[in-house]
Amino acid sequence: MQLSEEVKKVLLLAAREAIKSRFYKSNPPQIDYSLYPGLSEKNKGAFVTLTMHNELRGCIGYLEAPDQTLFDTICEAAKRAAFNDPRFHPLSERELPDINIEISILSQSYPIKDYEEIKIGLHGLLLDEEGIRALLLPQVATEHNFTLQQFLTAICQKAGIDSYSWQKRKLKLKVFTAIIFSEEGKRKETYGSA
Repeated sequence: MQLSEEVKKVLLLAAREAIKSRFYKSNPPQIDYSLYPGLSEKNKGAFVTLTMHNELRGCIGYLEAPDQTLFDTICEAAKRAAFNDPRFHPLSERELPDINIEISILSQSYPIKDYEEIKIGLHGLLLDEEGIRALLLPQVATEHNFTLQQFLTAICQKAGIDSYSWQKRKLKLKVFTAIIFSEEGKRKETYGSA
């Protein structure tokens, strides 16, 4: 999936308007799918990350959303990142001008046989085992300058299991790529089969 600069701007604006609608009791954003047919696709995974002063302020998303269009998935993820991320208090209206919105549109994930298949800066990780599920977006590794070993340790920590489980047994990992763009526009984009 390729996205034009215009479509990226539409999605970023929609994410911001979705958040604003909570404060101003306005209707959520709408779109004319005849102008942007790719945004009517269903079952696309997407995450919205909010930062403020270069610090994480919220991040929520969906691996897949079979009943929602990509446009609606992003609007819903934006609201949930702002108001329902359990790691943070709900975003206040005062904070709204200071947040930066980043969108990650995910490719389908696929299992790997060997940890060496993981490419830092290209792949995100999905740990998917019985009763355990955790996800790290591709940009997490590059933002923290992780080595492969550190990235594997981080996914274990995110899952709430022993940090070095990856050394003790073969984890059931999947990888995915993402198209990543933000309001700041400084993010290097990672393209895969999203």
